[in-house]
Amino acid sequence: MIQTINLTRKYGELIALDNLNLEIAAGECYGFIGPNGAGKTTTIKILSTLLKPTWGEARVGGKVIGYQNAEIRPIIGYVPDFMGSYDDMLVSEYLDFFASCYGLSGSQRHRAVGDVLELTELNYKANAEVAGLSRGMSQRLSIARVLLHDPEVLFLDEPASGLDPRARIEIRALLKELHRMGKTILISSHILHELAELCTSVGIIEQGKLLFSGSVEDILSKAKVGQLVHIEVTERAEDAATLLRTVDGISMVDVVENNGVHRIDVTISAESNLDRSELPNRLIARGFRILSMQGEQVNLETAFMRLTKGLVG
Repeated sequence: MIQTINLTRKYGELIALDNLNLEIAAGECYGFIGPNGAGKTTTIKILSTLLKPTWGEARVGGKVIGYQNAEIRPIIGYVPDFMGSYDDMLVSEYLDFFASCYGLSGSQRHRAVGDVLELTELNYKANAEVAGLSRGMSQRLSIARVLLHDPEVLFLDEPASGLDPRARIEIRALLKELHRMGKTILISSHILHELAELCTSVGIIEQGKLLFSGSVEDILSKAKVGQLVHIEVTERAEDAATLLRTVDGISMVDVVENNGVHRIDVTISAESNLDRSELPNRLIARGFRILSMQGEQVNLETAFMRLTKGLVG
């Protein structure tokens, strides 16, 4: 559904995108992550037909950006970080205006406005002024606007930026529903744990280059994150750490002291089949007393930090 081939965009001497090769299948929810200035917004603007590439090729729905824009625009919807709006309009008037811009008329337009108000749960705000909407409501209205013509593909640039926790949860629920409806979604975000929950695939971009593209499970494997286990012992922490360093499959062991309690941080390598329940068994067998043991969840943020260096174009 979405494809780029050696897509490159330069601003003078600055290379914002450097031979980007990206492929997103129909029906996917694809998370696009990277440091500020990595090229995410530039990519989305090109795919949304708002920006021309310097060279290379981009396709949406099999149509070529720059040559078949008139055929691409009816099947896409673009939600920018901050929406531009006509503040003196009511929510219903705002949507009615854009429905007419999409070529909808009469009962079809009225039905489309009603449908997107219901889908985005903005029914009760239909007669509210756009200027009085909260940031979260404004984002939902921005999504409602691009759904009026029922596009197949959605491009969302940081849709949860600046939202409070409740608004983020509501936006995430809305995006899950749109994905369930079969929309192809490309979403950029800095809230990585939410992307891990929402997306079927992710891509990491840095300095205009695509470092990785695939499932969340694949990216965790590529980052060789492994498992991190915290073990607290009553005494002889250094001896316990020495013992654990001899166990096959453990890549790192550190001892941390906090208020008289010694914690051993154990990293089990990603390639190892070692069951972490084996760790207390070994310690107890050698006479060590364990206060607690807790595993730390490996997540997309950890993988992102290991695979990137914070470089920009």
